[in-house]
Amino acid sequence: MLTKNDTIKEYAKELKLSNLCRKAEDFIEDGEKKDLSYQDFLLNILNEEIVAKEEKRRQGRLKNSGLPIIKTIEEFDFEFQKSITKKQINRLLEMDWIDKIYNLVFLGPPGVGKTHISIALGYKAIDMGYKVSFISMDNLMYALKTQDIYRKSKIRIGKIHSSDLVIIDEIGYLPINREEANMFFQLISSLHEQASVIITSNKGFGDWNELLGDPALTTAILDRLTFKCELFNMTGQSYRLTHRKSFLED
Repeated sequence: MLTKNDTIKEYAKELKLSNLCRKAEDFIEDGEKKDLSYQDFLLNILNEEIVAKEEKRRQGRLKNSGLPIIKTIEEFDFEFQKSITKKQINRLLEMDWIDKIYNLVFLGPPGVGKTHISIALGYKAIDMGYKVSFISMDNLMYALKTQDIYRKSKIRIGKIHSSDLVIIDEIGYLPINREEANMFFQLISSLHEQASVIITSNKGFGDWNELLGDPALTTAILDRLTFKCELFNMTGQSYRLTHRKSFLED
């Protein structure tokens, strides 16, 4: 025979109140200990259910984002990298540029913090309820070329198209052919004024003609990316090389 607690859990499971299902005894014990009114008791249950559901949604957004690692702005060394200011980044953390569908472009040599900032902004956006997709240029090209063959690639491209923010990392590190450049143009065109895009690249815009192999195509891509855009030219030495660690020195 089911106890009352068992019945509460069964009802909670049926109603998909997963937090109540897990913590029914805790709620009851806390309510008795604090001598809560019926209203306060119910409010505690419902409030924690809402919090738990939002955390589950956040974890889902994080899992679907493809972020390779968690980076935060608090971890960024603004004393080392002085070509971008904390004030500028704090302004970006307000995320209204996503609502206005602005793009961000971070240009500069390897190791100056382009990817760190991009990931940190993506992570913050996820916390604030936005759908985010992170992908390197190399993996993007592979997904675009194989989306009609592999289900995994098709799902990845679908997630990109349904995102509020798309982060494309490391443009310019590997050469791309004419077919890939056309696919990239089609993607940027489809995202234009539909989602915000963050681009990181080790090449200035003047070098994109060589990268994409077609001046007209390059102009069309940059026209869409920079129509509503904040551009950050990051300079300086590589943080990784400067702070290089060696196990032989331990």
